[in-house]
Amino acid sequence: MVTLAQKQERIVELKDQFSRTKLAMVSDYRGLNVKEMSELRRRLQDAGGDYTVAKNTLVRRALQETEGMPAIDSYLDGPTALVFGFNDPVTPVKTLLDFFKEKKKELEIRGGIVEGKAVSAKDLHQIATLPSREEMVAKLLGSMQSPAQGVVITLSGVARNLVYALEAVRKQKEENS
Repeated sequence: MVTLAQKQERIVELKDQFSRTKLAMVSDYRGLNVKEMSELRRRLQDAGGDYTVAKNTLVRRALQETEGMPAIDSYLDGPTALVFGFNDPVTPVKTLLDFFKEKKKELEIRGGIVEGKAVSAKDLHQIATLPSREEMVAKLLGSMQSPAQGVVITLSGVARNLVYALEAVRKQKEENS
């Protein structure tokens, strides 16, 4: 039997996770064995997230007590697992969906919260198609580097042509002297 103090402690843990998260996704976990849940939890932690199973009443209570969090009562039906993403909202969604695909599991993603806004399962599947934060930064740096490279090549070409012209003028003056 879980005591009132243990429930309160769990609510405090969930409030802490909700207050720090960029993504809180609600899914079903039925069909995963202990080994698979441990593997999924490890993968999500590597991706900057967390995976936890919680009672719906405790999740509702934690959401009510966490400032800026919307109610997602319609997603809290039946056994509930929460996926948290602390660094970015894309990578944990991709990690979870890739895991389900790899293990050939047809587990339901019900919906969740992204950046303080309630989102549907359809929205989460669309988020999974976005590039991760790291991919976006790499693309941005690549596109910023490309024009800079062009400028460097152009300027070095101008400087090289100037050197050739000065060398030609020097040779011409030597010949005339």
